[in-house]
Amino acid sequence: MPLQNRVDPFGRIHAATARGGFTGNRGIIHDPATRSLLRRRWSTKAWIICDLAHPRGHRRDVFGRNAPGGGAGWTELFFLDEVTALAAGHRPCFYCRREAAKRYAAAFADAFGVASPRVAEMDARLHAERPAAGAPPRLLREAEIRALPDAAMVAFGPNAFAMKGGALLPWSFAGYGAAPAACRTLPAGAVLLTPPTTVAALRAGYRPAWHRSAG
Repeated sequence: MPLQNRVDPFGRIHAATARGGFTGNRGIIHDPATRSLLRRRWSTKAWIICDLAHPRGHRRDVFGRNAPGGGAGWTELFFLDEVTALAAGHRPCFYCRREAAKRYAAAFADAFGVASPRVAEMDARLHAERPAAGAPPRLLREAEIRALPDAAMVAFGPNAFAMKGGALLPWSFAGYGAAPAACRTLPAGAVLLTPPTTVAALRAGYRPAWHRSAG
């Protein structure tokens, strides 16, 4: 039985059998005794994206007791790819993905005219924009959808899509599907999933890692 630790682009956490390409966390949100999630879905505004392999080779017992004193430690969450994690409201970790985090911060600085953005500043902006943290939905007009940068994600009803090369790729836990045939108009009611702060960083040049199914 898979653990409830796979995150979708809406920021919701599911039990899914497909493997993820990145891990990350939102603080401690699991009970190691039952290996299940607590009712809360975050304990910190620092929602991060980490590499699957620890830079020092440390191995963790997923949903176990990983803190030095025998406590829960942070709760391991998993994402299809970095594009998915960004849509869910996470950002690169400055410890295990330092170069990616520096590139994200540089793009943030360019987008918002901040010389040296602080991590707390980025996290506060992102947290206010996260649908999974209660931010209201942001409806998009068709022209706004077509103008989105690569790696921004939107939803039409329950289905998520990632923009790539001017096409919308349908998302699933297993990977991306082929883009639907081009049409003159898009369905109404599109919702932006990727936080506007990260959309601005994508426009400013941040390039996240895609799952291989996206080509």
